[in-house]
Amino acid sequence: MSNDSEKPEKMTDTTVGAPLPKDPQPSVDRIDELARRVISGDILLPKFQREFVWKRQQTLELLDSVRRNYPIGSLLLWQSRQELRSENCIADLEIALPKPDYPVNYLLDGQQRLSTICGALHWSGNDAASVWNIAYDLRNKEFVHLDTLEEPAQHLVRTNKLSDGAAFYKFCATLDLLDAKDKEELKHNADQLFNRFKDYKVATVTLGDMSIQDVAPIFERVNSTGTRLTIVDLMRAATWSQDFDLIDAIDEVLQVLDEKNFGGIDRKVVLRVMSAAAGGGFSVESIDALRNYEAATLKKAMEDSQAAFEKSVDYLVTQIRIPSDAVIPYANQIVVLAEFFRLCPNPSSTQYDQLTRWFWQSAVSGYFSGWNTGNMTRDKQSVEGFVSGKEDAITVSAYKPHPKVWEQKTFRADNAHAKTLAIILAHESPVDLLTGQRIDVAKSLAWSNAKEFHHFFPRDYLKSRGVPANRANCLSNIVMLTSISNKQISNRRPSDYLQDVVKAAGSNLHTWLESNLISGEAWSAALSDDFDAFLEERSKTIDQRVAALTGW
Repeated sequence: MSNDSEKPEKMTDTTVGAPLPKDPQPSVDRIDELARRVISGDILLPKFQREFVWKRQQTLELLDSVRRNYPIGSLLLWQSRQELRSENCIADLEIALPKPDYPVNYLLDGQQRLSTICGALHWSGNDAASVWNIAYDLRNKEFVHLDTLEEPAQHLVRTNKLSDGAAFYKFCATLDLLDAKDKEELKHNADQLFNRFKDYKVATVTLGDMSIQDVAPIFERVNSTGTRLTIVDLMRAATWSQDFDLIDAIDEVLQVLDEKNFGGIDRKVVLRVMSAAAGGGFSVESIDALRNYEAATLKKAMEDSQAAFEKSVDYLVTQIRIPSDAVIPYANQIVVLAEFFRLCPNPSSTQYDQLTRWFWQSAVSGYFSGWNTGNMTRDKQSVEGFVSGKEDAITVSAYKPHPKVWEQKTFRADNAHAKTLAIILAHESPVDLLTGQRIDVAKSLAWSNAKEFHHFFPRDYLKSRGVPANRANCLSNIVMLTSISNKQISNRRPSDYLQDVVKAAGSNLHTWLESNLISGEAWSAALSDDFDAFLEERSKTIDQRVAALTGW
């Protein structure tokens, strides 16, 4: 990094041997000049998407934003010597091939926006149905798509004339020949449009000499316009060939898993497993090395990954009783599971038992909430040691949480501890406290909504007692309950509605409570409407069940 007294030397494409600046370089650039740099090959569009994906109306709205001088967001460039596959056309607009020398300028954020400007200003194709066959209506002050290659009505100016001053002023000269009363207004609107597209500027930030692993987190964080891009998209551009498309390969795996309700697994998870299957690890640094492999090696790694994912999903469904990807506490648990099944496709019963302990340990401890590069390396080595017999188990460098965690964490759909508790409850085969009917745990764990999860101490009752919402929603206060029973309970105090439970359960009361992880002590506290005591006792019961599952 340069120090404060040094100003980095600006790098151009011709100074190949000179060092590139490392600090982000902000600038303000004319939009038409940036478009011209794309057309000429000075700015490259990495192969993030298969094709231009914006809808026609979106292109018109962006052009109108420029006309009105509305901000359209900043652009992010990466000036680098690393090679990424790049596009040579935007829809049916051809752009120059990449220059053979490096460094080059890759457009990381703003592809759709800058592509729209390029297409509108520089298209000269022969397909009347092209998304770039656009004109500006000088009367109505709006952009429209045309359906013909013939010259449009006089009050319509094709947007591709805006990139050519001579062609545009030749068009304006024809307006003088009009007999229309609004001739002067049309000329004024035309001049205003031309000047806007010539003068419109956007903020551009250029990243300097960084590796993909350094650029990736910046890339993921800043991209916020249109389709969100991730390191998977970045690596697609780094590995793309006629024989291998990374995103296609990943989506084929997810399509297979979708049949088992696990198609929502993050693409990055698949990429980590593929990286390990190719001989690397789970980290971004290892993922970066995929660029060095031939298409055949990448295909084989993805095939091995798919087989490992299928076995992992079967294990989660049968052993952990997770019905879909939505309930997995941490996405990266799948990474370690898949690596295990890749190396050990037919585990012994002892290995299955240890694997299950690992799952619960990593889930309840929150281990994967801070999964860094060091953890990734240790976990991969631990899996390898476990499979080879050098280690007795996959180790987790974490500990059983304090029982209070079930009072401190709230029930939310995106909360890992909430998912973990839901799976634990499902293992108890809970029954509805007011009817004794078996709860449909598969329906509950579909996780599309929380209709089967309710407060043992009703939320409205607690609110009337001045209990804060986050404490009322704590995990220790959550049970599986049908919506009908929940309506019957409504906002009644426990000492009231629990009399209905006693009548319905009869001699089965202990069994019903046990299936919901409610001890005798917690029950007594509830009968006294003692919320704090109930939470403490139920947290202890959940903690005891956690100890049994984890072996801690």
